[in-house]
This record gives sequence, structure tokens and C-alpha cells, in this order.
Amino acid sequence: MYVHQSGVHHAINPDPYRGVFGSEGEKYAKDIQDLIQFGTSGNIAGFISEAIQGVGGIIELAPGYLPAAYNIIKKAGGLCIADEVQGGFGRTGSHFWGFENHGVVPDIVTMAKGIGNGIPLGAVITTPEIAEVLTRRNYFNTFGGNPVCTAAGLAVLNVIEKEKLQDNAFVVGSYLKERLIALKNKHDLIGDVRGRGLMLGVELVTDHELKTPAKLETLHLLDQMKG
Repeated sequence: MYVHQSGVHHAINPDPYRGVFGSEGEKYAKDIQDLIQFGTSGNIAGFISEAIQGVGGIIELAPGYLPAAYNIIKKAGGLCIADEVQGGFGRTGSHFWGFENHGVVPDIVTMAKGIGNGIPLGAVITTPEIAEVLTRRNYFNTFGGNPVCTAAGLAVLNVIEKEKLQDNAFVVGSYLKERLIALKNKHDLIGDVRGRGLMLGVELVTDHELKTPAKLETLHLLDQMKG
């Protein structure tokens, strides 16, 4: 049977709570090395990751994972791309960008959502050397450089700085996480509390050892929060 290869590979999720290697980040990174060695020609285009997975469940990457992963990618000739759509703009509190929490410097940073505070806006930041590649092609974008959205993005940056929203995310987020952990210590239903700043997640389980998802309880809680 022929299996179509799209050229995109998914590495093992470096999830400290549910992952196969727990909090051992370098073991997860080895999976990337294996994917490159056995699933590619050895030369790759790039590696995309969030510093904290958003829609994936507010998953903090296992310690040491991102530096090890970036090192492997660069040796294979790839670019390291940081998705900061949810984790950027001070949301993690201690740093403006989520990747800074891991001590790495990506080649490309993608951003949206928080950059416009409701206004449809997205942006890409990269090095002059990488950006120069676009000049070799006839690149066109219908909505690129929209002056109204650009002005809104600048206003958002000014408010973040003026109102010290990053500091607020750190202070309020630290307090909220502390109180959530206190609830976890009192209630068996809470399996894990994780995240940084105001990018926090709570996972409910019916069994701490098996980590069985508390589906009904979670749906009930979400329904109650709507009120």
C-alpha cells in the first residue's frame, strides 16, 4: 500500500504531565533526531513550536526540550520557528515572548491575536538574511500592510507598555496559579495546574494515578462558567 508523505512530521509531545518521558526534555528532543534521520533526507526546512501549547491544553514544554530541539534542527540545516500567537506580548508574565522562558533565539517568530487585541492582524519577524529571500519571488498579499490594522497594533503595543500589562500578567498570574495549586491540594478532581503568567491551565481527572480525564465534570464546569 502506498502511503503519501506530505513532508510534515509531528514530533512526540513533550508534555511533562502525560508524556511518555515525563519532564525529561532531552529524551523528547531525541524523537526529533530520529524523525530527521529516518523520515527525511537529513536536510530539513524548519521546526515550528509554541513555547506553551495553547489550544493543545496549555502544555508547558518539558525542561530542556526547546534548547535541545533547536540544536538538533540547526545541525540539520533547518530554521527554528516560534509560534507566539498565544504566548507572546507579555502573556507569560516573566518575559515578553514565550520562547524567552526557554533561553532560545528563533530564526522566525509568528504572531497574531494579542497583537491586535481583537483587530485582525498578524505579523512575522525574522532576520534580514531570511527576509531577503522573499525579494527573489513576486510575493503578493491582499491584506498585507493594512494601515488601519497596523495603527491598531501600534496602539496595543503602547498600551501594553504604558499600563505595564506584562508586569500585571506576572503578578496576577502568579497569585492565580498559587490559589489554583491550593485548590488542587484540597480536591482530588484537579490533576494538574500548569502554565506561566496569565496563560494557565487546569486539568481535571477522576483518577490521579491513571490520569483519567474527567469529561463530564469538565463539561459541567465549562457550562457553569458561562453564567
